[in-house]
Amino acid sequence: MTGGDRPAGLGTAPWLSTEQRQLAAVILLSHQRGFGAPLVSGFGPEASDRQRAQALFAAPKVVLAHDGSSDPRLIYANTRALALWRRPWAAMVGMASRLTAEGQERPGRAQMLAEARSRQAISGYSGIRIDSAGRRFQIRGARLWTLWDRHGQAIGQAASFSDWWWL
Repeated sequence: MTGGDRPAGLGTAPWLSTEQRQLAAVILLSHQRGFGAPLVSGFGPEASDRQRAQALFAAPKVVLAHDGSSDPRLIYANTRALALWRRPWAAMVGMASRLTAEGQERPGRAQMLAEARSRQAISGYSGIRIDSAGRRFQIRGARLWTLWDRHGQAIGQAASFSDWWWL
């Protein structure tokens, strides 16, 4: 075994790359900053970046993040998000985040993202989303928060929810 946990010759899972481990730390710290509570529990302050990234990826709630560009692209999706949207990592990460919602739902989604950006963190968001096969689902009680880099600059937004159902 190499790296202590995978057979030799296998690449690192994309969510465990150095860049994604750093992003996982940003997502977790920014949530703590926005809501005063951890997003994921089960690890202590001595946990490594790798352990935190694995905990976030395996969290029992959906977690997504997009960058701060004018047409934001998804930069993170945990296993629950990938399963719900029925997309592999390579198809989900890099996709325009607006595509997670149908066209008629995008104005409301954009308005809520703008509100979250101005307030830095909000909870209680509900909306309709669409998976890769066109199946619609309702989310409820979502949290949206600003992602902050180590220099205090806003670099994107993240969302998390665990309450959803198919329409």
